[in-house]
Amino acid sequence: MPYVTRDADGEICAVLRDDPGGAEYLAPGDPQLQELIGVEAADAPALSEFERLDVDFVRVLEDLIEALTARNVINITDLPDFAQAKLFARKSYRERSGAHALRLFDSDDATRGL
Repeated sequence: MPYVTRDADGEICAVLRDDPGGAEYLAPGDPQLQELIGVEAADAPALSEFERLDVDFVRVLEDLIEALTARNVINITDLPDFAQAKLFARKSYRERSGAHALRLFDSDDATRGL
């Protein structure tokens, strides 16, 4: 998982395998990351069908955890620290990127308690 730190100008100054705290998660295909490591978008390997399914499944799990915490079935603090950090990092990234989570329920379903 590529995490990056940035300098005062917002430029990537380090790429890390794990988040030591305060690092930003970037998707492996992020253009800034690819440019930094010298990979052209055309040269980037395409995800296999299984990898794409894994990515989709992770999104479902994130939304499931969010739904369970919103309904007070579990608390985020019930999860190990590293899991909390990864969930917060991904949620923060998704909010910054403008990507919306896969919604398992319509907002009407959530308000009706379905």
